Amino acid sequence: MTDASPPSGPARTPSLRAAVPQTFHEPQYRLLAELEAAFDTLLHRTEALLSRYRDHPVACWIFEGDREARELDGHDWLRRALLDIWYLDGQDGRVTRPHIGLVAADEALLDHVARINDAKEAFAALLGRIRDQAPSLIPEVKAVLPFRHPVLHDHLRGQGLARLHLKQCWRAIPVADAPVARVRLAWYSSGRSIKRLSVREAEQKLLKLDSEAPHVRIQLRKLAGIPDGEPLAQVQQQAPLMRANLFFREALEDGRKRRAMNVALPLFVPSPDGRLPDHNLPSPTPPESRTRARRRDERLESAAFLPSLRVFRYR
Repeated sequence: MTDASPPSGPARTPSLRAAVPQTFHEPQYRLLAELEAAFDTLLHRTEALLSRYRDHPVACWIFEGDREARELDGHDWLRRALLDIWYLDGQDGRVTRPHIGLVAADEALLDHVARINDAKEAFAALLGRIRDQAPSLIPEVKAVLPFRHPVLHDHLRGQGLARLHLKQCWRAIPVADAPVARVRLAWYSSGRSIKRLSVREAEQKLLKLDSEAPHVRIQLRKLAGIPDGEPLAQVQQQAPLMRANLFFREALEDGRKRRAMNVALPLFVPSPDGRLPDHNLPSPTPPESRTRARRRDERLESAAFLPSLRVFRYR
């Protein structure tokens, strides 16, 4: 199967290479050309999946928490979910928008999903190389790439200037490993990322704040009172996310009968008979407070040691 031909667009399409300073060397030009091609491939493959669904619709379920999506048919819902790759006004750059649902996918649709995920992986790899070799180009990438595709260009023209949300571009479409008997969905609100810091690194971060502020001086004194070699933990609470527990119709080759996975995008489930698996109806919104009990082997102190940085000491 070949990629769909690029849709016709303006005679002159904005190019990232036009934004590259003259001081850049040829390798940077090649990277940007590759990124443009990878972005085009990603969108063309997404359009191919949407065309397949439009011509051969299959059963789907749209999460009731997404009120706007419930008013859409399956094709329009998938289009909205898979082409949602830009920031909205006031959006936190660390936050992505979820589009939760189930799709009973046949082999052809699964093949399209695999090709999209391959394109997403290639796009993310190229972005990683650009971040390493020419990070100052990332703002140009976010501003120019959307105008390479007429559908996105029309959206931007109607909604005002928007920037590409890179993480929403490359996040993979979830796919079940095999046909599923049932799916149990639940909000997970206790997630967090932990980055280990040295005392010196914590001090440098505090000094970048207003070092004359009383609360910063207090934290600097606290930091000076612990050993230089003590490791610290900087904690970032993660936004609530939906997790799916999949129960397979038959055990996988490795013997597993179930799997848990995060589902920020529609979950495509292999379905030879065209039916959706049995599934529950989770709460439309995530819980406001932690739902899981704290582990007895929690390694961090309960109160932040450096509140301005969300830094904790280990027990």
